[in-house]
Amino acid sequence: MAGHAMILARGRRPALAMPALEIREKVRDAYSAAAQEPSGQHPFPVGRAFAESVGYSPDVLRGIPDDCIDRFAGVSNVSVFADIQRGGTVLDLGCGAGLDALIAAHRVGPEGKVVGVDFSNSMLERARRGASQAAIQNVVFCKGDAERLPLRNASVTVALVNGIFNLNPARECIFRELARVVRAGGAVYAAELILSRPLPPEQKQSGADWFA
Repeated sequence: MAGHAMILARGRRPALAMPALEIREKVRDAYSAAAQEPSGQHPFPVGRAFAESVGYSPDVLRGIPDDCIDRFAGVSNVSVFADIQRGGTVLDLGCGAGLDALIAAHRVGPEGKVVGVDFSNSMLERARRGASQAAIQNVVFCKGDAERLPLRNASVTVALVNGIFNLNPARECIFRELARVVRAGGAVYAAELILSRPLPPEQKQSGADWFA
C-alpha cells in the first residue's frame, strides 16, 4: 500500500444538477444490484459468458477469481487490447468488481501498480475480495467519483475506461480529470456504447435510458 500512497489523493465531489444526481443514483443502484446478485435480472449483460463474448479468452480469465468474472459488466476487453507495459501505473476507472484491474496487475508485473476506482461499495467489496483470493498485491481499490478522481496529478501511465461515459452526464469533468492524472506520454484506452441515432426527447436522460 505504501507505493500507492504516492499516487492517491483526497478530493471533494463537484456539485451536480438534480437530473445528473438522479442518474448517478440509478446507475449506482443498478450496478450494486449486479454485484450483490449477478445471476439476477439486470438492464445490462453481466458475467463470464458476456465477458468471453467481448473478447476475454479463457486463458486471460484463468486465475481471476469468480467473484470478479461473474460480476463483469463492461462493454469490451479494454485491459486486453490496451498497451500496458511492465512497471507501469494503471488506473482502472469504473473498475466494478475488478476484472480489468486484476488483468492489468498481471500485465504490469510486481514492479507496477494498479488503482481501481468505483463509486459502488458493493462492487469494490468484490474487487478487494478477488484481489485477496488471487494473492495480487500490486492493486488497490478505492471509492471515488469519475468527476473528482482521488489521484495525484500526472500519477498514472495508462488509464482504462470500460463503459462509463454513457452513464455519466458530467463527461467534460471526466475528460479533464483523466487529462490531469495521466502523465505526459501516457495513454487512455476507453471502450463505450454509442447511439446509432439520437434518442427521442421524451426518452433522453430519463429513468428508462441512461444515455446523456
